[in-house]
Amino acid sequence: MIVSQILKMKGPGVSTVAASATLEAAATALARERIGSLVVIDSVDRILGIISERDIVRAIAAEGCNALASTVESAMTRNVATCGLDDSLESLMREMTARRVRHLPVVKGESLAGIVSIGDVVKHRLEELERERALLVDYVASG
Repeated sequence: MIVSQILKMKGPGVSTVAASATLEAAATALARERIGSLVVIDSVDRILGIISERDIVRAIAAEGCNALASTVESAMTRNVATCGLDDSLESLMREMTARRVRHLPVVKGESLAGIVSIGDVVKHRLEELERERALLVDYVASG
């Protein structure tokens, strides 16, 4: 399975935030949408970074509640791991494990095309394993 197939099933929607937004606004959006990260974009939808629940917690731990008035830009991860539409499920698993991230924005050229979460990866990998199991059961049963 490749990223474009995952996005076809889940949709290309990505929750984003401006770098100038406050951490409080980002935290509110994360809670409202029940998600773990927001892609930080500029005015032409280029990826500037990613802000996760963990980034916000680290900022609060360092600065206290005053951190919530800080900008997303001050706490976001700037070196964003991304993937492409033709990347395989296996390559996503390797990248997420190596980088210790739970979300990979999908890029097409320089444009944001979607996002894949660790939940998406696990779901689709389990579906692949179930299909393989069913094929093996049929093969063994047919003799």
